[in-house]
Amino acid sequence: MVANKKLDIVITGGAGFIGSHLCDRLVQKGHRIVCIDNLDTGRIDNVRPLANHRNFTFVEGDVREPLSIDGPVDRIYNLACPASPPHYQRDPIGTIRTCVLGAQHVLELARATGARVLQASTSEVYGDPEMHPQAESYRGAVNPIGPRACYDEGKRCAEAMFFDYHRVHGVAIKVARIFNTYGPRMLENDGRVISNFVVQALRDQPITLYGDGTQTRSFCYVADLLDGLELLMESDPAVTGPVNLGNPREISVKEIAAMVVAQTRSRSTLAFAPLPQDDPRRRRPDVATAARLLGWQPRITLEDGLRPTIDYFALAVARSSHGTPRVDDSAPQRHETSAPRARRAPLTVVRGSA
Repeated sequence: MVANKKLDIVITGGAGFIGSHLCDRLVQKGHRIVCIDNLDTGRIDNVRPLANHRNFTFVEGDVREPLSIDGPVDRIYNLACPASPPHYQRDPIGTIRTCVLGAQHVLELARATGARVLQASTSEVYGDPEMHPQAESYRGAVNPIGPRACYDEGKRCAEAMFFDYHRVHGVAIKVARIFNTYGPRMLENDGRVISNFVVQALRDQPITLYGDGTQTRSFCYVADLLDGLELLMESDPAVTGPVNLGNPREISVKEIAAMVVAQTRSRSTLAFAPLPQDDPRRRRPDVATAARLLGWQPRITLEDGLRPTIDYFALAVARSSHGTPRVDDSAPQRHETSAPRARRAPLTVVRGSA
């Protein structure tokens, strides 16, 4: 981060898993934060501890609508989008609109304010890869009409828009391709490997493995990812990305299940289910670019990162078992159609003394 300078920072999707950790970190560093989230997959509980902080403002808003900020903006982190298959496939039209319209609206805000803007892209732009490990030069093998396309192609289109705004309008951009990330504040029902396995193990339920369990993933602890995002945001303006951020340790999902069972001391057994359509068989980032340009590399091992993650889910499972409703379980599902809908006025955030 810029030495000794306090910045005005907008974080879209700031009440989500990664976004809320980023809000915590940047507020603690003395920066002024506007967190925007529609609370579709974000949780107000994730940012509740910041509610009375003078440098933190929460706005329930949607990046699919135009954004404006009454006051200076130095940085924008665009993290707004459901990121797990059950959530982004629940409302595929809404997902692709979040990816594409959301990207345009944050870029227009950056253009209007002169802010530097970072796009949280994804390893899913590589699809089911034919290159292994995946380097930024690889253009991917994505099914543009499959059930994952709303997210995969939506993120690819968002990257294209970022670079077009950079070329045409001179907007200062950064694009991070985020690989599997885990840690406290993940949703219990998000359908991802770590959260699924941990919750099932804590409940002594069968652990669901899709396919034969030999497909691989690489998992980055959230604190390591935040380091990478900050370093990329504050890197030389010539460094636009895309830059892979993830942990290059590759492990099979069957091995992860065994690790989770051991750490939770669970009585869970394994249950096998068909592999979902277009699910990638292998996933491992080539992080040489991040190491060379940012001096970044992940430091937290999967074994060490699982401990606080399991502790977090243990509390969540205990609450749910005592009848305390979870935000994600009780929230109504939101679906969009292609029918015309009323337009809302642009979201305006009025900055006060913060």
